[in-house]
Amino acid sequence: MKKQLFALLILFISFNVTAQQQPFWNEIKAFKTQDSIQQPKDGMILFIGSSSFRLWKTLKEDFHNENIVNRAFGGATLEDLMYWQNEVVLKYKPKKIFIYCGENDVASSEIVTPEMVFNRYKTLHATLRKQFPQTPIVFVSLKPCILRWAMKDRMMAANALISDYLKSDKYSVFVNIWDKMLENGQPMKDIFIEDNLHMNEKGYAIWTKALNALVNE
Repeated sequence: MKKQLFALLILFISFNVTAQQQPFWNEIKAFKTQDSIQQPKDGMILFIGSSSFRLWKTLKEDFHNENIVNRAFGGATLEDLMYWQNEVVLKYKPKKIFIYCGENDVASSEIVTPEMVFNRYKTLHATLRKQFPQTPIVFVSLKPCILRWAMKDRMMAANALISDYLKSDKYSVFVNIWDKMLENGQPMKDIFIEDNLHMNEKGYAIWTKALNALVNE
């Protein structure tokens, strides 16, 4: 009996050490803490993905909707989202799922092609569909920004591939946010904070207008 207890203790310690060595563990742990304090209700509207969602601190206020849960974590790629999918999406029972992810995949390396980004998203989408067969999934297109404008061709190509793919899923919507953030063919200059990557209130106002009906319908 003592040997069994010791083995279980070693296994528990090993799991926790391994988890803490994984990227974004602190963010995931924070989500777990939030859930332990107040478990999100079934039927909420779930936002997942990377920092453009994570930094959207006024989500509930902007959409006038208290039923929104934000489980995005900064710097996430589609691969990271798949790695942590159990913790940020599959454990819940959402009414709708909104996704913003893929931009960091493109930015992570010049060898990451639009096809690679698309295949990563397709894998994630298939997993979500298996768990949530008829749950509406809204994919927000990769956004244009000043800092990453040199990557625009790969981002636009990834958007096109994902958009075409989602046309075959009647429960999914692709939201083209790219065009709405351009002025004279360039990213608007006054919608970003100092890093020229993340958005300010003006930028999020564009997103709010584009997504409001989908969030609240």
